[in-house]
Amino acid sequence: MTIEIFDTGIGIPEAALGSIFNEYEQLDNPRHDTNRGLGLGLSIVQRLGAMLGHRVRVCSKEGRGSVFSVEVGLDSSTGQVTLATPPTSFAEKSLSRKTGTVLVIEDDADERDLIEIMLNAEGYLTYTAADGDSALALIKRLKIRPDLILSDFNLTNHMNGLETAKRLHQVLHTPLRPAVPVIIMTADMSSATQAGIAEQQFVRLIKPVKPALLTQTVQRVLVNSLLKSKEVALAARLPDNTTKPTVFVVDDDNVFRDSIKSMLIHDGRRVVDFASCEDFLDDYVPGTEGCLLIDAYLPGMKGVELLQRLAEAGHHLPAVMITGNTDVATAVLAMKAGATDFIEKPVSSQDLLLSVERALEVSHDESRRGAWQQNAVSVLGALTIRQKQIMERVLAGDPSKNIAADLGISQRTVENHRNAIMKKTKSKSLPALARLALAASGTEPA
Repeated sequence: MTIEIFDTGIGIPEAALGSIFNEYEQLDNPRHDTNRGLGLGLSIVQRLGAMLGHRVRVCSKEGRGSVFSVEVGLDSSTGQVTLATPPTSFAEKSLSRKTGTVLVIEDDADERDLIEIMLNAEGYLTYTAADGDSALALIKRLKIRPDLILSDFNLTNHMNGLETAKRLHQVLHTPLRPAVPVIIMTADMSSATQAGIAEQQFVRLIKPVKPALLTQTVQRVLVNSLLKSKEVALAARLPDNTTKPTVFVVDDDNVFRDSIKSMLIHDGRRVVDFASCEDFLDDYVPGTEGCLLIDAYLPGMKGVELLQRLAEAGHHLPAVMITGNTDVATAVLAMKAGATDFIEKPVSSQDLLLSVERALEVSHDESRRGAWQQNAVSVLGALTIRQKQIMERVLAGDPSKNIAADLGISQRTVENHRNAIMKKTKSKSLPALARLALAASGTEPA
């Protein structure tokens, strides 16, 4: 069945038909006067149609009008509207969505309604208020505790978004739960406003905010808040673990660092985290039993530089290096400097916990070193002479065509040998193969 909406307005130029569903697109409002709307309506309609499996189309003629149509399915037996089966990618996306309660504070009624529609469509329970006083009254009247506060900065009446969030924090404060996270939306780029938001550790979004960025940020902040809540709850139940080895997590990505920290705490580990190598060095006490979990590419001092500095100072702290890129050269440098493993993002919980376990074993059981070296020698001993030649060249960073030319064989043969090497050694990545080779040579600390 097709639902059609006709109008006899000015029509839409044919060249513009493909752009009218874009966010903030308004053909007759080039200066983006907000009194004439925001240009989000058609974008939201199209997104909702895609979610429900309903196709949205438009045809128009200048000077005569336009026709918008929505195609919906009907159950032949009941006559009820049916929802099309979503594609796999959307189904997977839906399963990964997080739910929660969001309090939206926005004095522009149209924008407030649009945000509510978007968040409800994503699966969130949404409450709205026009200003700070209304938000406080809503909280007290309904006795709710939102999981997230999403507020405009420039609100009407006597409180702006920043002041409103502070007042709400006072009302919602609970000793055993972290503060409700806050996202402030603002077009005010003044240093005072930015400093005020940063001081409270709120998340800032620059207006106008695209719907996709808004929903992604809401989900990211809610997931981060959930992890912190679980961490606080678990810490309250666990006995004191100050005598346990310490896992030092160093990563400048706050969300990733918090996720890793929560994962390790759930595994019963004692964790201390830092945003930079410099912060770690300021706090580290030589001789502390534990291991280092560090990002390879950090602003300022890099991960490998930190390992080299620790090694030069005689501090033998086992480390696991994490990177978003397959970088064999960095893997080799890291392992020569003291890393027991080199793993790539995205990191699975199983791989991470196994790497940390191995690093911690090294920190208090040096006898493991010999056993791992013997195992590595045995595994590499199964390779042919040609495969060992190619492995050395691959780990040196040489491309396959260069290896083929130097050895007098075809590039295809080189690739076949590479695949056989990975299979025989059961290496899932080149950094993993590098760790095995270094262990066999006795260079790797593990």
